[in-house]
Amino acid sequence: MRWCAVWTRRGALLALAALCAVGVERAVAAGTEDDEAWRMDPDLAAGKGALDAKDWDHAIRHLEAAALRDTRNADIQNYLGFAHRQRGDIDAAFVHYDRALCLDPRHRGAHAYLGEAYLMQGNVPKAEEHLAALRGICLIPCGEVDTLARAIDTYRAGGRR
Repeated sequence: MRWCAVWTRRGALLALAALCAVGVERAVAAGTEDDEAWRMDPDLAAGKGALDAKDWDHAIRHLEAAALRDTRNADIQNYLGFAHRQRGDIDAAFVHYDRALCLDPRHRGAHAYLGEAYLMQGNVPKAEEHLAALRGICLIPCGEVDTLARAIDTYRAGGRR
């Protein structure tokens, strides 16, 4: 069951309204507050550094701490999914990617990484669903479409990732 599927219909509508308001606020502040948050929160900064160093356990520890403080941050959930997937815990990765997409259904990174996670399970149709979602989201060319499309092509050619 998806993480967000447990909400009631009324709760979901209220949450959607709140997320829309947050989305507008974040769109206005894009490139300022979000970037600033990564620099100001020591767990976010340490988590990002651990991701860059491919230290998945430390990344998860720091990003989980940051996620407790910022429960509506789809980027943190996406990065947690990535770290868990890289560590080999695909079930935890799916949980965090689902949370990211519940918070931001148009999150390009979460769609791309979730598509790659489905390929790890051999589920090409689900990976293609996320590729289709990305194509609908990216009205101009974006790297996430190219990356996931290449991963699907590589998987189909027998060079499974």
